[in-house]
Amino acid sequence: MKFSKINLSFLILICIFAIIYALPNLIPNFQFNKINNFLPGKVVNLGLDLKGGSYLLLQANVDEAINEKIDATLSEVRKTLRKNKIKYKNLKSNNNRISFIIREKTLSKKTTKLLEKFLKDFQLTKKENYFAINLSDNGISKIIQSTMNQAIEIVRRRIDESGTKEPLIQQQGKDRILVQLPGVDDPGRIKRLLGKTAKLTFRFTHPKINSSELNKNFVSPPGYILLEDQSDKEKFYLIQKKVMISGEQLTDARPGFDQDGGSAVMFTLTTAGGKKFGKITGKNIGKAFAIILDKKVISAPIIQAQIFSNGQITGNFTVQEANDLALVLRAGALPVPLHILEERTVGPGLGNDSIEAGKFASIVAVVAVIIFMIITYGMFGIIANIALVMNMTLIIAVLSLLQATLTLPGIAGIVLTIGMAVDANVLIFERIREEFKIRKNKFDSVDEGFKKAVSTIIDANLTTFIAAFALFIFGSGPIKGFSVTLMIGLVTSMYTAIVLTRFLIIKYISKS
Repeated sequence: MKFSKINLSFLILICIFAIIYALPNLIPNFQFNKINNFLPGKVVNLGLDLKGGSYLLLQANVDEAINEKIDATLSEVRKTLRKNKIKYKNLKSNNNRISFIIREKTLSKKTTKLLEKFLKDFQLTKKENYFAINLSDNGISKIIQSTMNQAIEIVRRRIDESGTKEPLIQQQGKDRILVQLPGVDDPGRIKRLLGKTAKLTFRFTHPKINSSELNKNFVSPPGYILLEDQSDKEKFYLIQKKVMISGEQLTDARPGFDQDGGSAVMFTLTTAGGKKFGKITGKNIGKAFAIILDKKVISAPIIQAQIFSNGQITGNFTVQEANDLALVLRAGALPVPLHILEERTVGPGLGNDSIEAGKFASIVAVVAVIIFMIITYGMFGIIANIALVMNMTLIIAVLSLLQATLTLPGIAGIVLTIGMAVDANVLIFERIREEFKIRKNKFDSVDEGFKKAVSTIIDANLTTFIAAFALFIFGSGPIKGFSVTLMIGLVTSMYTAIVLTRFLIIKYISKS
């Protein structure tokens, strides 16, 4: 009954890997920096409840996305009817419905055929010359999910750009986004970054009506809207509704300085956007071209010369404001505004208390198990304890390698794993005891004991692993943290119990 050289080599490599990857987590930072060249730089990331940080629950205004879909479809319907010279009246939208009346009943079939291209997400209703297309439930669901997917991706980009490590960002319910930011020392900045929709547009101002003539009660003429200045709430601009250039045509945005030394944002457009920008600015030299962010005018400079792909945005920014504006523009515009429903801050002191409590619980559990195993099984108990320590080392090593986030429930999963690992060794030892009573040969007894125990261990751990995997798939937040450590612990405990414990027992028997 011997280990093959391949199995032994693999076991040794696994143990070395575990020690190397787990060791940085046990070395103080100042010491770790000195030997960082000799060890992997990865350590286990601590979650919000251990490290402290911010918790935000955001709500997306999905109704705005639905309204935008309705407005865009209405424009397409109007365009289609005019293109095909179908006269209509009372074209309007209300409660997710677009309705109109055609003046000639004979064109009813033609109109129906033209509207078929809109029926993917809409349902058509008609009565004689009255037409109505309603946004279907499936269409609403598609819009909401698409909006949420896009919003989560943009939130993730903005947070990643801000330098925050290991954020937890996930959808909750139909229209909510959960954001957990471990170790964030400036939650106010994160809130400001996420609070900006960052919809950037370039539009012309009214050629004759100056901003000095405007106030909030001014009635805008057709084709124009009244927008507030970003830095002066008493100042207004009369802006064309037609968008000339949008933020979707940006490829990059970086903070910089203007010719007067003030903070600015330098932007770069796509090739197509640059050509369009050059054409627009070339034809309109001397006109005011407003830069609008989230329905507020940042500035309205006069076009001095033709501009192509590169330009700058100025607006009395601080250095931090310019950095943040460049960040949100690079990350992209949110499809809809996000509102903060709930905000919590976990201080690092509370996190340290949780860590100390988790350490204490783990140490008490390990010490109690070690004492119990030695008293009950003697030398076999010592072997089980060696396997247990290596199991703990493997768990920490895998968590470090995967850059997983350890939470307080995750510590609970590790403590539970200790019990599972010991249970596996107890099963093995009891089977070996039973075989000792039947057989005289120690090696045969150990071999047969392992054979009988292994199937039971695998079955027990596999069923627990399936339950933990279900928690990982369907759970969220702390539940995922618990399931991750539990799944890793189950795999490592089976390996140490079946392979390492067996190897140590064979070595002990061989020398006794």
